[in-house]
Amino acid sequence: MKLHFDPLRLPQRCRDLRAEVRDFLNNEIKAGTFNPDDAAVGARNDRLFSKKVADKGWIGLTWPKRYGGQERSFLERYVITEEMRIFKAPTRRFFVADRQSGPTLIRYGSESIKRSILPRIVAGHAAFCIGMSEPDSGSDLFAARAKAVPTEGGWIVSGSKIWISNAHIADFMIGLFRTAPATKENRRHGLTSLLIDMRAPGVTCNPIKQMTGASEFNEVVFEDVFVPHENLIGEVDSAWKQATSELAYERSGPERFLETYGVLSALVDATHDAKDVRADIDVGRLVAELHSLRTMSISVAGMLEAGKEPVVEAAIVKDLGTQWEQVLPNRAKEVAGLLKEVGHDDPVLDEEIVHYARLAPKLTIQGGTTEILRGIIARGLGLR
Repeated sequence: MKLHFDPLRLPQRCRDLRAEVRDFLNNEIKAGTFNPDDAAVGARNDRLFSKKVADKGWIGLTWPKRYGGQERSFLERYVITEEMRIFKAPTRRFFVADRQSGPTLIRYGSESIKRSILPRIVAGHAAFCIGMSEPDSGSDLFAARAKAVPTEGGWIVSGSKIWISNAHIADFMIGLFRTAPATKENRRHGLTSLLIDMRAPGVTCNPIKQMTGASEFNEVVFEDVFVPHENLIGEVDSAWKQATSELAYERSGPERFLETYGVLSALVDATHDAKDVRADIDVGRLVAELHSLRTMSISVAGMLEAGKEPVVEAAIVKDLGTQWEQVLPNRAKEVAGLLKEVGHDDPVLDEEIVHYARLAPKLTIQGGTTEILRGIIARGLGLR
């Protein structure tokens, strides 16, 4: 396999949209909707902001118009995501549904599910989570043990999922469940994707607190939860392929290297007047690395727009992006030390470093661990 990261320049329509999104966000900040200097604001479950974004037509932007979408491009959606992340906008309520759950339903869901659920996402009303990882098996999806047993009219689901982002605020989960044993010839066999109503009897959500004090991750326990047959996503026992294509949407966007961007922004501000050559060199290096990641990510967005499934390329962006954003707070701390040597103390930068240093460990878990990602890359390159 050959990797493809073809250079791609965003077209004028994307630049026009960027200006529109930036104006919208600046107006929301002036109105007091959110504070971009609050590092934790992006994790807020803000229904009102979601409604405002929906009113602009920016949720489900790429989706078919018959389901409430705009049929615009992945590159335009990329621009919206990038601006939202840089401004630290409170996107948590709609982001997962917009990024991957909606596209998954469009491709694999029944027509009744599409007609029922997709317009609710577009309106900013339906929040989603993704149920893949499990206790004792982590990101090894082949080892999934949470099961769905056929019953009259559907399935009975039991077991648990863990490290599930947004489960505590989600209305629905797209979950991966075992409906048959794996075979010796095909370890991928026996996995089925189901749409779970998170308010259904038997679903329990247990938040997992992080060092930042937030609880973005959750353990979700299923105790004999009934799932109707029409909530089947794709084919029984053959969900592995759709799960991997779904992760291509999750792993390649700007959110995979911008989650600790706030500390870089504060660092650039802090070094602006310090006139320290050593600090300038280090900041320049960080900015150049970010530019490289962004170029790769935009390339993947272009592939998605062309109808391709860049699973390996997306895994590379996620792997490299996670490594970069995880070490960024420590690298910023080193530069801050240089600034202190020349008498330039910046309390805002210090606060950003502390917050993002506490946040950074969780980034490995989101979208697949580093080890799993590198296994995907190795298989894609024919190395295993």
